[in-house]
Amino acid sequence: MKPSAFLFDLDGTLVDTAPDMAGALNRLRAENNLPALPYALIRPWVSHGAGALVRLGFGADIQAERLDALKQRYLTIYAANLCVDSTLFPGMADVLKALSSQGRAWGVVTNKPAFLTEPLLAGLGLSTPCIVSGDTLPVNKPDPAPVRHACALLDLTVNECVMVGDHKRDIDAARAAGSPSIAAAFGYIQSDDNPHDWGADAVVQHADELHQWI
Repeated sequence: MKPSAFLFDLDGTLVDTAPDMAGALNRLRAENNLPALPYALIRPWVSHGAGALVRLGFGADIQAERLDALKQRYLTIYAANLCVDSTLFPGMADVLKALSSQGRAWGVVTNKPAFLTEPLLAGLGLSTPCIVSGDTLPVNKPDPAPVRHACALLDLTVNECVMVGDHKRDIDAARAAGSPSIAAAFGYIQSDDNPHDWGADAVVQHADELHQWI
């Protein structure tokens, strides 16, 4: 597998956003007179998005109306603290540099909304012509459409692009699109989940391992 381009999930794959996303949740809890949750408890839930984080922080049985209000407040807090402690995962800067040196493209396919995705990438000094956010299309992962759209943006076929992600939805989207996939086991994996069961073409424990496909 020597793909022409790499498509990265954002949270938990390309960028370690958990510190800022966990911080936003604990700020929201503080506003509601609740103590902070341990970072280790929050981290595995980050790839599940804002709604899942709010449920983690305020109870799985939270009423829909309150969930929506808290989610909107969470997003406001997070947007104001988007790139404080978020960084590329260890080894990922070298992966992007290697791709660039070989003339290979890379892009982002994420369920994170564009109003968060684009400022985050800009804040980290990352630039790519291929950004497919959660609201770019009417559907998002695990639907294959975002992966196909990213390949079209790069003017490549689906089998020329590999999807790298830390959640089963990333692998499902790639497989349905017809693209090869790599599971990022260094990401936000819950204790009862196993990336080897997702059906990816490969599983990596560290970003450095991606060099064998570059």
